[in-house]
Amino acid sequence: MRRILLLTLLACPLMAPAAESNGGADWRGGWGLVRPADQAPQGARSGTLASVKLEGGAAYWQARVDNHLTGPVQIALRQDAGAALLPGLPLQTVLPGSASVVVARLQLPPDTERLNLLLDAVPGDPAARPQDVAYQLPFDARRFQVSQAPQGRFSHNDAENRDAVDFALPEGTPVLAARAGKVMQVQGNFSGNGQDPARDRDRANFIRVLHEDGSMAVYAHLRENGVLVRSGQRVEAGQRIGVSGNTGYSTAPHLHFVVQANAGMQLRSIPVRIVAPQGELHFAREEADGGDAASH
Repeated sequence: MRRILLLTLLACPLMAPAAESNGGADWRGGWGLVRPADQAPQGARSGTLASVKLEGGAAYWQARVDNHLTGPVQIALRQDAGAALLPGLPLQTVLPGSASVVVARLQLPPDTERLNLLLDAVPGDPAARPQDVAYQLPFDARRFQVSQAPQGRFSHNDAENRDAVDFALPEGTPVLAARAGKVMQVQGNFSGNGQDPARDRDRANFIRVLHEDGSMAVYAHLRENGVLVRSGQRVEAGQRIGVSGNTGYSTAPHLHFVVQANAGMQLRSIPVRIVAPQGELHFAREEADGGDAASH
């Protein structure tokens, strides 16, 4: 798994269409990869985190950023390396869910024809203070197997996923909300799996749920069309929200479950307590190697 910082290069003529910080398709970073765009995309796509567009004329422009998630997104707007500095840039701010905000007013030097900007976006509010909460098991089973524990060397070795748990589940297992919250991001139309990171890492279906303390739970590798909720929907603990699968960068059917928080333009996983019918789960983190870490 890779770092989540979402980078879209906006190298556009003035009055260009919106450019995006996209990453909704990549389940692992908000997920998203650093992926410069060759040109400004033609409007927002499904799964886009945020987009920026320039409004105005002559030497006076304003940069408007749209948050395409139904939860908060932290954005950073800055110029490309080597560009002449403009007052008001770089900047960082947090946009509420579904907000459209003018974040900067720019006065450009005479005869400026192009403005190179970088829009970075990360889900969540860095001011959030996650609480110690007991999470329910995200599926209904008395016996199950953990295929990769927290700090597993296969893919739980970066900041965003260090505290994740992979539960080995047959495809089609109902996925339940482990905690109440609001759905802020979904991706559900991918099919197939593989072990080629370049090809498969951004092709997993997932649901991101925002909790009242600002933390966010991610349920990933869902089956094609296995997302049963919509962005903005309120869900309760134990509610069926999806169907497990084997999409994206995956070696076998499983549910990837992780709770994350925005640590300041970067997602970090949070160690959480998960309570099963038999009691609270405990993981041998130092021994996690991507194999069968535990069974219950």
